[in-house]
Amino acid sequence: MDPIVETTLGRVRGVTSAGISVFKGIPYAAPPFGDLRFAAPAPARPWDGIRDALAFGPTAPSPAYATPLDRMLPDPVIPGDEILNLNVWTPDLEMSLPVLVWIHGGAFVNGSSAVPVYDGAAFARDGVVFVSINYRLGAEGFAYLDGAPANRGLLDQVAALRWVRENIAAFGGNPDLVTIAGESAGAMSVTALMAMPDAEGLFRRAVAQSGAGHSAMSVGTAKRIAAALAESLGVEPTRDGLAAVDPTDVVAAQFALSRRILARPDPQEWGEVAADSMAFEPCVDGTVLPGRPIDRIVAGASADVDVLIGTNADEYSLFLVPGGADQGIDENVLRMMVGAYGLDVETALAAYRESRPGAAPGQLLSAVLGDWMFLIPALRIAETRTVQLLSTYVYRFEWPSSLFEGRLGATHALELGFTFDNLAAAGVELLTGPHPPQVLADDMHRAWVSFVSTGGPGWSPYGEARTVMCFGAESGQLEDPGAEVRVLWDGIR
Repeated sequence: MDPIVETTLGRVRGVTSAGISVFKGIPYAAPPFGDLRFAAPAPARPWDGIRDALAFGPTAPSPAYATPLDRMLPDPVIPGDEILNLNVWTPDLEMSLPVLVWIHGGAFVNGSSAVPVYDGAAFARDGVVFVSINYRLGAEGFAYLDGAPANRGLLDQVAALRWVRENIAAFGGNPDLVTIAGESAGAMSVTALMAMPDAEGLFRRAVAQSGAGHSAMSVGTAKRIAAALAESLGVEPTRDGLAAVDPTDVVAAQFALSRRILARPDPQEWGEVAADSMAFEPCVDGTVLPGRPIDRIVAGASADVDVLIGTNADEYSLFLVPGGADQGIDENVLRMMVGAYGLDVETALAAYRESRPGAAPGQLLSAVLGDWMFLIPALRIAETRTVQLLSTYVYRFEWPSSLFEGRLGATHALELGFTFDNLAAAGVELLTGPHPPQVLADDMHRAWVSFVSTGGPGWSPYGEARTVMCFGAESGQLEDPGAEVRVLWDGIR
């Protein structure tokens, strides 16, 4: 018999297979279109009878990934207006199990909960009620517009967490034992939620994979981005102005603007976005997001939250290797870029070369950019929480992909198939190459389940020893790995 659950909005019907009940496409807020476009998330309308929750719901308007990432990162498109929806995997409707809420990545402009690797069956199999959510992306979710609340995509995430708070017990989950987790923009969302007053009390633990608390722009930068977008569409940078434009045309314009910034990343023109290339990331508006997440966390935000945070060894290769950009970087470009990021060129290159013997200039630049964007922001959160004596665990994923003659390494998003124990999911092999090691997936997934369930992943907290669990061909915890590179960024990032 198909499982039926009573939610605050009405009854939903799922499907059970191999002992796991799955409910997909459940609305947690009203469709953000028409009069609700560019508004804060509004309550979804209740329904009569039983609503089928058998297929993923509509995905947020977004462009395709730019070539060549469009061939490596699956990004399903499902039409429809009910884009503020979520999915639940549960092993037992009658239990009170720990809950994991997954926030997808995609640079705040791509992605959805329907990406195959995000299937939550393995978590449910291991005693965790798994929830994945959609939220507004790009300009719809993050453009700073007069007459509209800022950071609407983050407000969507809060609305989804409130739905979890009110409904997850009916699916066998414990509303007082919720972990939020995400990768890339999803991890940046996790740290933003840790910094947001509206999200206080909605989760007990947090997992941030390859994303941390530095990625938020100022209001001034956000206004410049919105003005440039509106100008390209021939409207005013207001809620009414952009609401008069079809969402498809807005997506096309935001994609063109992002490519324009990437082609000419001038900090005088584009502020913080010139460095991280995310034109629609959250902004520090003073209300929804009162400060940069890292600054709020330093000040004590989410002191009652356990944290698991980490990065991959070769994060930035995903953005340089597939298109061959890494092979076009020579020593002159490398030295110029190292200096542009504030490092002492001679000292930094000596340390990076020692840590990566035989690396070509493009590989060294990839390491520098990856550390600036991902590693150092993650360590800054771990460091400040260590000073505050808060429960914090750090990992590093080091298993290298075999693709592109090995140049891809332990690239961005590669760990997902392992942490989800979904190495056979469609598209995973586009990053891993053939025959990724199941034993590593067993180890990583077990650690994630342990953290969600108990607050400890199975290794020592970061602490004064700077203990890091390194996952690779031979996994184990080390004290302060890569210290010679880490110290280069002191006072810079």
